[in-house]
Amino acid sequence: MFFKIKRGAIPLSLLMALGMSGCSNQSEQGVNTDSGAADVATQEVTTLRFSHFWPSTAALHTEVFEPWAKKIEADSEGRLKVEIYPSATLSKPDITYDSTAKGTVDIGAQVQGYISGRFPLTEVTQLPGLSSSGAQLSCMLQTLYNDDVIADEYEDTHLLFMMASGPGVFHTIDKPIRQPEDLKGMRIRRPLEIAANIIEAAGGTPVGMPASDQYTSLQRGVIDGVSTPWDAAGAFKLAELTNTHTTIPLYSSALLVTMNKDKYQSLPDDLKKVIDDNSGMDMAKVAGGLFDSEDIRVKAESKARGDTMIEIPDPLNDPAWSGILKTEIEKYLNNVEALGLDAQGVYKKAQDASVACKV
Repeated sequence: MFFKIKRGAIPLSLLMALGMSGCSNQSEQGVNTDSGAADVATQEVTTLRFSHFWPSTAALHTEVFEPWAKKIEADSEGRLKVEIYPSATLSKPDITYDSTAKGTVDIGAQVQGYISGRFPLTEVTQLPGLSSSGAQLSCMLQTLYNDDVIADEYEDTHLLFMMASGPGVFHTIDKPIRQPEDLKGMRIRRPLEIAANIIEAAGGTPVGMPASDQYTSLQRGVIDGVSTPWDAAGAFKLAELTNTHTTIPLYSSALLVTMNKDKYQSLPDDLKKVIDDNSGMDMAKVAGGLFDSEDIRVKAESKARGDTMIEIPDPLNDPAWSGILKTEIEKYLNNVEALGLDAQGVYKKAQDASVACKV
């Protein structure tokens, strides 16, 4: 792992690493011939365009994506440069994966659930009761990918690393949600299919919309609340509008960072190694840990403002919630099985990974 998960410390540690790298390069160049140094200076630079939908002020952008891009550049001695395009300026949130597969962008980050039905086995990991933190689910996802349990769903790109947010939370204005009946008649923005199914089964109306539209939709009363993790409530300023929060792990969001396959294959072996060395489980844990630290921070800020805080930590064993959740879990698995996929087998492997990845 190339930097530690501590808010505010990552950029500094990275700059220190870059400084050490720079000293090392100068030392090596000191024993090279002038022609060798010239060769290094004239090597071709490959620019990789990285698209994601989080705002540039979000911690994921400033403390994970930006340091990662700088590390790629440092490790490649400047032969790789990563240009980051936040706020969906290069590709829309729900088509970033496809844009990466087609080569419209070189690297993309997306929530798998934004493309309903595209990653059905991956979405099994998002079901209630499987994870309680971003770090845990990030580890689970990367484990299942590394073990070829879900890898076929990403064969049209070169996957760099999986990541995941913490459990979802209901954020509303003056409308506490303590039991499923409280959702009746409410319009709730939902990020994923499983969350939509639960909201609808409880009598609410799930509303699909891009993350960037949530703030204005809440302001204007288009929706009554949102279902999203604490970190996203902070990143998209939703915690500033809402004052009632129900922390209940109904789902967790799987996310990915992937690269265009042809672009990766076009790189020389040493630059492929730079990409590979900064991919996989270490990055999954870094990103997952960042999501968790943001959850803690944003939740504490809302509590300090005097917001209403409702905790339902184990809904699968809660009398009010268990029935509806178990029904929706079984329904989702049966629907995926109907596609000819081994949803039950993946669910069992996800349960095993959940235990192995518990932090």
